[in-house]
Amino acid sequence: MDSYIIFFLCLAAFAAGFIDAIVGGGGLIQTPMGLILLPNLPVSTVIGSLKIPAFSGTAFAAFQYLKKVAIERKLLLLMMCLAFPSAFLGSAILTLVSNDFMKPLLLVVLSLLFIYTYAKKNFGQHAAKDHSQTKQIIYAVLMSIIIGFYDGFIGPGTGSFLVVGFIALLGFDFLNASANAKMVNLATNFGSICLFMIKGKIIWAIAIPMAVSNGLGGWLGAKVAINKGNGFIRIFFLVVVVGTLIRFAYDVFYK
Repeated sequence: MDSYIIFFLCLAAFAAGFIDAIVGGGGLIQTPMGLILLPNLPVSTVIGSLKIPAFSGTAFAAFQYLKKVAIERKLLLLMMCLAFPSAFLGSAILTLVSNDFMKPLLLVVLSLLFIYTYAKKNFGQHAAKDHSQTKQIIYAVLMSIIIGFYDGFIGPGTGSFLVVGFIALLGFDFLNASANAKMVNLATNFGSICLFMIKGKIIWAIAIPMAVSNGLGGWLGAKVAINKGNGFIRIFFLVVVVGTLIRFAYDVFYK
């Protein structure tokens, strides 16, 4: 494979890792770049290979967060145990069917999400855990299954959806939501990786250098997020959501 292709893939992986560590959504950079630069490979092979750098960046970011931010260990264990098989199932179905029908729905959801986050200035600025433990567990279970399946089946924007879930449903602030979301995202990535490894869909010559680059981006992004705090993360989140909207709008209206 030409060295310039690896270079641009690694550049995209670094940027994806940096963005994903702060608010999620790194797949919106990494996935399109992979599909553009590797047009002769099956889509499932490209997506499978990109799951390795996605896991690497998430792991580096999670490690940084764990040193500075408290996580809900029992709740996360439950969510990770559910997210793993959900992502595995989503990736299994991805190898069989097209997922284009989901994009118009996601466009509407993301538009509403942007409007809500922009209008509600205190969204994610402070923790607001005002519901019962039972309700929190129910929300956590639903998040893990639905978003886990989405990550395995479609992928881009998973980290952002997890952050929103931790804020809107579980009452976390942006910083703690980002930290806890990383742990669940590790489980979803690993579930997909297991499926793609079984199917032989990973090209390691692409995956390994991208994993190093994504990991460096994730390490740097997490440090920036921890140092800048909730206000910075909220602004960054809005920017990423706009980017996600543009990407899905292009897929819906111009393809």
